[in-house]
Amino acid sequence: MTRHFFRIVAIVFGFQFAIFAQDTDEQLANYYYGNGDCEKALPYLEKVYQENPSKFVFSRYLECSRQLKRDKEVIKLLKNQIKAFPQEYEYQVTLGKEYETQGDQKNADKTFLEIIDNMLPYSSDVIKVQRAFSALGKPELALQALEKGRKIIQGNYPLNIQFAEVYGELGRIEEMIDEYLGLIDYQSSMITTIQRIMPRMVDFEDSDSKSFNYLKTGLVKRIQKDPNNVAYADMLIWMFVQNKNFEAALTQAKALDKRTTKDGREVFELGRLAAANKDFTAARKAFKYVVEAGSEYPYYYSAESALLNTRYLEITTNRNYSNEELQETIVEYEAALSRIGERVSALPILRELAHILAFYANEPMKAKALLEKGMTFRGATDLMRAELKTALADVLVILDDVWEASLLYMQVEKEFKYEPIGFEAKFKNARIFYYSGDFVWAQSQLDVLKSSTSKLIANDAMKLSVFITSHLGLDSNYAVMKKFSTADLLLEQHRYNEAFIVFDSIQRQFPYHGVVDDVLLRKGIASEQQGLWVEAIAYYEEILEKFGKEILADDAAFRLGNIYENHLVDTEKAKEYYFKILKEYKDSLYSTEARKRYRDLEKIL
Repeated sequence: MTRHFFRIVAIVFGFQFAIFAQDTDEQLANYYYGNGDCEKALPYLEKVYQENPSKFVFSRYLECSRQLKRDKEVIKLLKNQIKAFPQEYEYQVTLGKEYETQGDQKNADKTFLEIIDNMLPYSSDVIKVQRAFSALGKPELALQALEKGRKIIQGNYPLNIQFAEVYGELGRIEEMIDEYLGLIDYQSSMITTIQRIMPRMVDFEDSDSKSFNYLKTGLVKRIQKDPNNVAYADMLIWMFVQNKNFEAALTQAKALDKRTTKDGREVFELGRLAAANKDFTAARKAFKYVVEAGSEYPYYYSAESALLNTRYLEITTNRNYSNEELQETIVEYEAALSRIGERVSALPILRELAHILAFYANEPMKAKALLEKGMTFRGATDLMRAELKTALADVLVILDDVWEASLLYMQVEKEFKYEPIGFEAKFKNARIFYYSGDFVWAQSQLDVLKSSTSKLIANDAMKLSVFITSHLGLDSNYAVMKKFSTADLLLEQHRYNEAFIVFDSIQRQFPYHGVVDDVLLRKGIASEQQGLWVEAIAYYEEILEKFGKEILADDAAFRLGNIYENHLVDTEKAKEYYFKILKEYKDSLYSTEARKRYRDLEKIL
């Protein structure tokens, strides 16, 4: 009994000692390896490896053997690891690379070819081999592995993505794109995967690039070969959208619509994309196509509304239109209102038409009557009525009935005190008092708005408040401020010639007054509103030249960047002014937006 007990104790103690010894070897191996002493680490790594040939231990053992130039041991170690893990092709590829490093190209080539020859007919094995060769920087061998794999798998798994990656490594762009498109042949639902991958492979910004043209050619060929495969047409439309070529995308979308559902959905969605990207011409054509298809189709009414809104955006954003186009737009709006009738669904269209009539067609009385009529529509919500009141007040300002406008603004502000439309009404009412010369009262209202949740209103309120504070300090400044606010009202009323006469008189009478740069800024904004981009640029550049260190310099720089980016389409000049803000006016309110626009333009170039 006693002898048996001691035997058990000896076994347990021996087992614990073995574990302790193993732990000690591993600790010593890690200690010496961590200190970069491979000479001392190697014997311990060898012992640990015999018990635990894990990838972690193996990689350290291999590295130290290489550092100490023990070439034969490196080869032996790799062969042992391959024997232990025959399906880990990474080790076999590493063995071939080791032969190559040691100058034994014959054995290296033999090893590489054996790996390819001995692959099992499973996609996972083929992909492992391909990835191992690619990781080693051997795309030619990776391609050989895939070609062999495609034969032995016999179509049970699409290796298109792997082929495309290897062709990309080899610079064989046309074949790379053809493999990606081959995924659509395999399964049309793979189009989402392809669209996620393609931007990394194709230069969509440059329609003359080889990659772009290979993609276009490949898709066109497939569409001609199989016109009933909708995925090819969807992919081609998507490609043109990435290229911002909405006209070409529209041609394909219309063709697809005629071949398939004929409900206009694809064309309608494309129109919305084009409008969001400010390609109003393509957007208008898209919506018009859907409208002309007839009211029995599901997207008819949405397209009709979107078509009108696109006309509105063209006029109010681009400000580049003929009187004929303006009148055509008004007729289209009036026709839509006539068809819809006195329903609340017509109110957004009614408000847009009123804005066009008052601010662009010089027909404020007609706009006033239209808005007053809208106020009588049954079923309108309180918010809808508030929007109509605000629009009506804006028209009354144009008609010089500023106090009636002020009354409407106050009603909206009172009813929606903590809502965005309430803040907007409060700001516009503060401007009424500013126009009338009651600067102190106006500023008290503006100071409240500076903490508004609406960023746009808060910024506008801050600018006007700073303007009043900066220029009203002395009683003698009141006359200058009154002239300036009168000119501001004339600008609001779109009486540009009269406003410029007042601004010119300020510049003549008070050439050294601090308000002169504000005069230039207002003239620039007024020129923009009329689509006079060259004149606007001259005013803003004068601000930068004469008042480059003053508070309005960043405003001028940002507006110059915007004109060159969105109206004159001069990317380099736009970048120049956005960069100027980032470099010289780092604390500007425009810094964040300027940085974003600069980066976006960098991508284009």
